[in-house]
Amino acid sequence: MRRQVSTLIILTFLITLSFSQAALAVRTIDFQEYQLPADGAIAVPVVEAGTLSGVAGAVNEATGGNLEVALAEAGFTGKVGDVLTLYGISPFTRIDLVGVGSETVDRVAAEDFGGRLAALNDGSSGTPLNVLWHGLERDADANSARVALGFLLGDYRFDVYQQDRTDPASRGKLTVLGDDPAAAAQFRDDLVHLAESVYLARDLASEPANVIYPQSFVERMRNEFEGLNNIRIRVLDEKELAGRDMGAHLGVGSGSTRPPRLLVIEYRGGSDEPSLVLAGKGITFDSGGISIKGREGMGRMKGDMAGAAVVSATVLAAARRGAKANLVAIAALAENMPSGSAIRPGDVLTSMSGKTIEIKSTDAEGRLVLSDAVWFGQEEYDPDVLIDVATLTGSVSRAVGEHYAGLFSNDDALAEQLTAAAREAGEPVWRLPLDPVHYEQISSEIADVLNGGSGRAGASLGAAFVGTFIQEDQTWAHFDIAGVDYAEEPVPTVPKGYSGYGVRMLDQYIRNARE
Repeated sequence: MRRQVSTLIILTFLITLSFSQAALAVRTIDFQEYQLPADGAIAVPVVEAGTLSGVAGAVNEATGGNLEVALAEAGFTGKVGDVLTLYGISPFTRIDLVGVGSETVDRVAAEDFGGRLAALNDGSSGTPLNVLWHGLERDADANSARVALGFLLGDYRFDVYQQDRTDPASRGKLTVLGDDPAAAAQFRDDLVHLAESVYLARDLASEPANVIYPQSFVERMRNEFEGLNNIRIRVLDEKELAGRDMGAHLGVGSGSTRPPRLLVIEYRGGSDEPSLVLAGKGITFDSGGISIKGREGMGRMKGDMAGAAVVSATVLAAARRGAKANLVAIAALAENMPSGSAIRPGDVLTSMSGKTIEIKSTDAEGRLVLSDAVWFGQEEYDPDVLIDVATLTGSVSRAVGEHYAGLFSNDDALAEQLTAAAREAGEPVWRLPLDPVHYEQISSEIADVLNGGSGRAGASLGAAFVGTFIQEDQTWAHFDIAGVDYAEEPVPTVPKGYSGYGVRMLDQYIRNARE
């Protein structure tokens, strides 16, 4: 009987894995030199101006002025975010119009344009769509490839468990007609890998916790990195974690029948320069442990491993495009469950650093696994920069809202580099304070540090806890993505659901500062 059950579990996992891999497939996208199509379905950027100009003007002329009449009737002005679909304006069967405003179109605006097109075109009809990206006042990098990237990001859907799911390849081909001769190669060799990595991060967070747990996360990553050059994967199981005195990480996973794992992905694409270490919180399900959460929203806690997903996916994108950098992703994986073997409030754990931790709340578990992960990263790799990413605190969204991640750092130059990269990638961050008072507020009467705090600045206290395990000369940044890991309302490049927030930002930082 036990053998039959085990076989069933294995088969279920393999079937689920195959479904998950299918989710990474993307819509077919082609690139051609601009020429106004004679007919068919087209997508047109419209500048906010008094009269139609550029491509919009050419389309209006082809329709005998009927496009201008239709836009006037609809009150469409071309301001940023305006969208309109028109049918049967000869000679075109369908015209999608997206406003791009009156300013010069930059890279983010180009990607947003693509994302808005994706929202208008679910591809269910299978009809090909020609996108006319030509004749705009735009930055050099606001090219056809960026439009395609934005389209893919906005086109994402997690439907692997739905019977009516469709193969992305059958959902209508997109052809971008532009004047960027290098765009096709840029998309094929680079940006499509970025889109697929964002898909992966979203998929991992979206998967139910009976599918993605510490060991299955590891196997999924092994599969994703298979065949790539310059990759080494290490996995520390519960025995190896104990051998390295990672008592904080082990403590979080002690209440679950699924043991914790530390996944380490090394990519060496550079010369001999120090590695950039990216550490991610990987709580594959967070019940709160003994300090159990309320039922409302607990199901969302399957995504509490978003930090681990983001750092792993970031390294995957870099490896697939052959980035000239040395990178390490550390995924601190555990399931936080209540049981007779779980840690309790009042317990004291000993971390890998030797520091002792008093448990105030078992629901402040992410900082515990990160304490061992960041110490391991420093001891093992001696990085010049260490960055951790975590859905750490609810308070960060109360501080900066749901459109910014919280950034904390012990280095002003690094904070500026990351802020610039985030802005460039369209994933904005806001730096929050990390002061001596925040460290004072997590002091313990019986241990070296308390995993909760006495102050109200929850995001800063969480960052201070992680910072306690950052060595004195280590350049470090901490991202709290708890407010942006899930989009309640869609934006152009992020449909409703788990966002994969941080992959594009970290990828841009690597391009800017590491290559």
